[in-house]
Amino acid sequence: MCDSIAALGAHTASGATLFAKNSDRREGECQPFLQLPAALHPRGAELRCTHVTIPQVAETYRVMGHAPWWVWGFEQGVNEHGVAIGNHTVFSREPVEERPGLIGMDLVRLGLERGRDSREALEIMAGLIEAHGQGGSAMAPGASGYHNSFLIADPEAAWLMETSGRRWAARPVELGSVSNHISLGTDWLIGSRDLESFARGEGWWIVRGRVDVAAAYRNPHVPGQLSEGRQRRSTTLLEASKGRLDVAAAMGLLRDHGAGNVAPPADAPPEDERCFTLCMHSEPVGTTTASLIAELPEDGPAPSPVWVSFGTPCTGIFVPVYIDGVIPAVLALGGEEFESDSAWWVFHRLQQSAVRDLARNIPILRRGWAPLEEKIEIERRSAERAAHDAFVEGDADAAADQLSTLMNRVVGEVLDTAEVLRANLES
Repeated sequence: MCDSIAALGAHTASGATLFAKNSDRREGECQPFLQLPAALHPRGAELRCTHVTIPQVAETYRVMGHAPWWVWGFEQGVNEHGVAIGNHTVFSREPVEERPGLIGMDLVRLGLERGRDSREALEIMAGLIEAHGQGGSAMAPGASGYHNSFLIADPEAAWLMETSGRRWAARPVELGSVSNHISLGTDWLIGSRDLESFARGEGWWIVRGRVDVAAAYRNPHVPGQLSEGRQRRSTTLLEASKGRLDVAAAMGLLRDHGAGNVAPPADAPPEDERCFTLCMHSEPVGTTTASLIAELPEDGPAPSPVWVSFGTPCTGIFVPVYIDGVIPAVLALGGEEFESDSAWWVFHRLQQSAVRDLARNIPILRRGWAPLEEKIEIERRSAERAAHDAFVEGDADAAADQLSTLMNRVVGEVLDTAEVLRANLES
């Protein structure tokens, strides 16, 4: 389960495209944040993804994103050209291929490594889907795979892409949200050549006219109340902040627990309206394990932070990271078992303490994080000004040093505060 939003500059407070996503997976699945450099690759090189090996391209771009510990790809991420992508499970009438292929997270990273803008990333991902299919475990090691949708954004445009096996369809997005169901009707703009013929051949679309993707492909046997409810909720919140949408509003949206800001009880069934919240605490359906928010301004010397959170965002804090600097190693650490030097596991342990009584503990944590959030805001603006000046003077290394130093200092303070807050909750 996952939820994403995208808003082009006409709908945001800053005039820059805004992208945000909650990654909802199994509650204890570590999801570090990785950063990878740009690279040139020799002719004939191959690339090992999660389950299959594919041809490598001549050049890949600098990227960073959240990656479940056992997966090659990203749940969500950004690249050096201001492209942001996130994936979501969707349910089709078409069975998932039994043979291994690319999984949705592989496609996110591949789109980021190879795409200079959202349309190019979409076309690259579409070609890979058609060539290699989608197959192999994606929920967890050895578990089932799934079809995917993707939200792909850049400073000037955003696209919703939905898939079924090796077929796909897409349309532009100006202000919208995505959850875990096929939602394209006849409003798709581009699609695979066999999108309609395959549906007709299977008897899923028998009327004349342009194929309605959701009507033809969506699996009627998979209940959609939970994802439809979350999408209604995110749409309502987006419309309420239209024209004023900023990073702070996006943080509030990803932390949403509905009326009263209280997560649903652990025994609430998925169809319970209390489960229709964007910050998920709904095992076995899913729990939010990582979040990302990115403003995607036009190219310029001003560094723009990407805000990342580990575990449930309601219990944690969003940390600014910069693709032009070097992220602290602690953000990229973490495997299947608890590691005290992994940022993800530190926040997971705080989350475990908080969920014993979320109604009581969320307000305590928000008050506890507030002084540090204010301090980070002051420090990051100062560092960004210094980095901007260095970029203008042509000293990219000095700019990167400014941002790297900021990240190391902030992450250290954040992790120390997380441990203090956890101790307070448990005292």
